[in-house]
Amino acid sequence: MALQAIYSWQISGDSMADIELHFLTDQDTAGCDLEYFRELISGVASQVKSLDARLAALTSRPLDEVDQIDKAILRLSAFELTARQTPYRVVINEAVELAKVFAQDDSHKFVNGVLDKMAPRS
Repeated sequence: MALQAIYSWQISGDSMADIELHFLTDQDTAGCDLEYFRELISGVASQVKSLDARLAALTSRPLDEVDQIDKAILRLSAFELTARQTPYRVVINEAVELAKVFAQDDSHKFVNGVLDKMAPRS
């Protein structure tokens, strides 16, 4: 649900608060961890410039040329890699799976490559 909210935010230009309200009133949130959802979408929105700067340094093309769903997946995953304690393998695996479901045919390879470069190693 967070990916859909971030994608909607990117496409619509609406505030993240409006996007959040829309999702909480119009979507089935049963079984959704709403605190985590809010943390993800507000974190991406508040840190989008720094996330984009990090991502831009790791991509082979300008971010404004990256497909919107790929960009949403990358922003969400970059936030999780930099601001949360989620293991990088979990973040990358989830991002690849999201790309396989929602993005273009080979997007998962692009997403995997970018996030693998960003992942902190222990």
